[in-house]
Amino acid sequence: MSMKKVMFHFLCLLSFFTVSTSSFAQAEEKVTLKTDSGEIYGTLLTPKSEQKPPVVLLIAGSGPTDRDGNSVAGKNNSLKFLAEALAAEGIATLRYDKRGIAESHGALDSVQNLRFDTWVEDAKGWVAWLTARNQFSSVTIAGHSQGALVGIMAAQAGHVDKYISIAGAGEPINKVLEKQLMANSPELAASARPVLDSMSQGHLVEKFPPMLAMLFNKPTQPFLISWMKYNPVVELSKLTIPILIIQGTTDLQVKVEDAQKLQKANPNTQLLIIDQMNHVLKNVSDNLTENYESYRNPNLPVKDELVRGIVDFVK
Repeated sequence: MSMKKVMFHFLCLLSFFTVSTSSFAQAEEKVTLKTDSGEIYGTLLTPKSEQKPPVVLLIAGSGPTDRDGNSVAGKNNSLKFLAEALAAEGIATLRYDKRGIAESHGALDSVQNLRFDTWVEDAKGWVAWLTARNQFSSVTIAGHSQGALVGIMAAQAGHVDKYISIAGAGEPINKVLEKQLMANSPELAASARPVLDSMSQGHLVEKFPPMLAMLFNKPTQPFLISWMKYNPVVELSKLTIPILIIQGTTDLQVKVEDAQKLQKANPNTQLLIIDQMNHVLKNVSDNLTENYESYRNPNLPVKDELVRGIVDFVK
């Protein structure tokens, strides 16, 4: 078992009014969402070529991830590049730093008080914010990784025209964690299984393997438990709007099988499998070293097929 590889996966798992113009004639606006515990900061990127463009709310993945898709696993700028590419195609985007992360750090008073539903409420707040602006022809949620499930739950509240899952899991997070641990160390997965089973039943766990302390530490257990109660397949089946499921073939964290499970959950679903796209939406081969390095490459663009698939679906 490679300790470096295990730690990489842990980091990925643990893993808020100035206007400027880019070369793609985009207006960039720094925006805020007021919440009971502080402000969440984001960036609204609007194409100047469209009077009333569609808008996509981009929801970041797991861990301490900022609006650009960067986290402790590395700086890759995946969501920043995606937003810029969509703006170049006439689609506005709003991306934001997660509560407690980067510029939005003040909106989280304590990790112990964080729950999965907190992030869902934040996403719903941004949908309401976009709707109130009355400057967009439609609102689409696009959630990446953990953000895919956040997006599903937010879309259930209404006021959303379409939904996109990008590298979203097809199972509850306790099952995802068990499989990811199994891929790295069957022994570690076996020792984690009773912990995951207990937490999935809503119980806090006092004892767990020392190697899993980063994952199961006491302050974060309530959050993990609140996350485990949601099955993406079940929740996706509740949506009545058009759905696009996107999955890359070289993703180390989420597999094509997950996307296929999601597709089967709802008749309103389209499935887009992108060859040689990994979890941070970059073009990489099956080479593990190349894959890992892309998590820390802030210059490598996102896959063209990803942009085209979203543009075709949204428009």
